[in-house]
Amino acid sequence: MTLIAHGLDHQTAPLALREQVAIGDAQLNDALLELRAQPGVEEALILSTCNRTELYCRVRDGAEQAPLDWLYARHCLAPGRWDEFLRQWREREAVDHLFRVSAGLESMVLGEPQILGQIKDAYQHAHSAGTLDVTLERLLQHTFAVAKRVRSETRIGAQPVSVAFTAVRLAERLFTDIARANVLLIGAGETIELAARHLAERQPARLTVANRSLANALALVRRTGGVAVALSDLPVHLADADIVISSTASPTPVIDRIAVQQALERRRHRPMFLVDLAVPRDIAPDVGDMRDVFLYSIDDLRQVMDEGRRAREAAAVEAQALIELQVERFCAWRKALAAHNPVQTLRNAAERQRDEVLARAKAMIAHGKSSDEALGYLAHTLTNKLLHTPSAKLREAAERGDADLLNAAARLYGCPAGDDDPSA
Repeated sequence: MTLIAHGLDHQTAPLALREQVAIGDAQLNDALLELRAQPGVEEALILSTCNRTELYCRVRDGAEQAPLDWLYARHCLAPGRWDEFLRQWREREAVDHLFRVSAGLESMVLGEPQILGQIKDAYQHAHSAGTLDVTLERLLQHTFAVAKRVRSETRIGAQPVSVAFTAVRLAERLFTDIARANVLLIGAGETIELAARHLAERQPARLTVANRSLANALALVRRTGGVAVALSDLPVHLADADIVISSTASPTPVIDRIAVQQALERRRHRPMFLVDLAVPRDIAPDVGDMRDVFLYSIDDLRQVMDEGRRAREAAAVEAQALIELQVERFCAWRKALAAHNPVQTLRNAAERQRDEVLARAKAMIAHGKSSDEALGYLAHTLTNKLLHTPSAKLREAAERGDADLLNAAARLYGCPAGDDDPSA
């Protein structure tokens, strides 16, 4: 069994490609089940955020390519189409990468804390879908502990900078006095709540939160201040907004060129500042070509985010040293599990026998044998192969009078001792 990870992120792939492979919460359960159902995939976790889409899987030997094949098939692309953007990690490298991601060392903003919450969400989805087993379950629990230690034992988060904070900071550059600006936030998730909290400190003239669920918008403004409106009323409020920050899970833009054009006309072409923090994008890209509009995507914020990075780089070195120690410990646990896990050894042997017999049955059909004949061969041969060794050992135990082994076998197979003659 191999621990494998495939993925792309903001370091390797442009925004347009990250949009294409993004998997929203509404799709995640089905995607996890599809991925887990691929031949050779035993466990699966999908981490999909605005900056990355990564697949973490435990696969049988020889099935390392299966998760990537699934990703290509899901998007109806020829294999190899994205190879220049994709990265792959195996075993120790996969563990190290996930630990680094959880600590914010692979984030656009070095050390940002939001990613840990996103990994916890990914874990909850996989746990609910039933696509985790011992290895990934242990890996995720270890990941949460590592991220907590990095956060508490280094200064990686001493100057916390989130994407939301960066958007607000950029708005301050364009609108010297946010206290005179009307701000419209679209969405009600963690990113928008962070933006709302940062903005509340700056006391804008008006803060409006628009969301598809009015109840969620109301819950947010009760915590941060402002006015809640339904997303369906967005055209009414867009014209009043000097600053718009959007981050929803919509698969299609919630603001298009026509909506902005109408808003500008009502504003008499007073400039609008729009920040799109969503992947896929909430604001149609061609809006950025319009006069009197300043549109920034999440990738456009990179320069602003890099400011102050040096202050966190020294802490990142400390964090990596801590991570390497924890990688060693996890890999040692995994090695010990493989060496002392009779269940896994038994399962691996059974799977090999199954694959061999299945291949022969398929060959029989390919050479003109009937389905019934092939299935009969499959059932008879597989039963014999699986029971041959235990039957032989039980016969030997019966001949020796080894009651302990016979009783243990009866308990293992869930049948009363003495019911059958093991030597028969």
